[in-house]
Amino acid sequence: MNVLIVEDEKSLAREIGSFLKSENFICDLAFTGKAASEKIAVNLYDFVLLDLGLPDYNGLDLIVEARKNKVDTSFIVITARGAVEDKVKGLDLGADDYLAKPFALVELLSRINAVARRKFNSVYSDVVLGEFTMLVQARKLLWKNSEVDLTRREFDLLQYLVLNHEKVLTRHQLYEHIWGNILDDQYDSNFIDVHVKNLRKKINAYAPAAWFETVRGVGYRVSTS
Repeated sequence: MNVLIVEDEKSLAREIGSFLKSENFICDLAFTGKAASEKIAVNLYDFVLLDLGLPDYNGLDLIVEARKNKVDTSFIVITARGAVEDKVKGLDLGADDYLAKPFALVELLSRINAVARRKFNSVYSDVVLGEFTMLVQARKLLWKNSEVDLTRREFDLLQYLVLNHEKVLTRHQLYEHIWGNILDDQYDSNFIDVHVKNLRKKINAYAPAAWFETVRGVGYRVSTS
């Protein structure tokens, strides 16, 4: 998943980023509210970890901006311990959860996973895809008792489609989720098509995947029903 860490304490931001990257997240850092606002405006993030005590911004204003602009990202507010008013206000403005400092990184990961379960209506358990089974926690795709040999990126691509099942995801959304934020002149939609082709080839070697659809001119969709 693609995460923006908004934290003016640079050492903490980098520590969080390093930890989440080890858990297969893609992370951007923003040390000021202005930098965060610019990144949220042009990039697609699954999560924003938002420290409220920024040097140039009231962190809550970033939530207001995002919701006003219909940005579909989940905010986890990071607050000083005991700042109940900020917690309540943040949740009222549309934050998805809050975490008081100091906190353990494993607790942060637990909060992210909990929000993801609610957001994607997923319990992060096994997902049945036709004749296949995706083991989300183990990061494996099985056909009967055989494991489909997927690269890390191929699994990430399939997992993101599964988490957003029944929704059509554009090539741009898939690119940014898997490879992080991009500049327009770096973007090549064919890059996603090549990865999807390779992924389908591996899956179809075991059984047809009617649940994996191409929506012409738009992107891709996975059906789990």
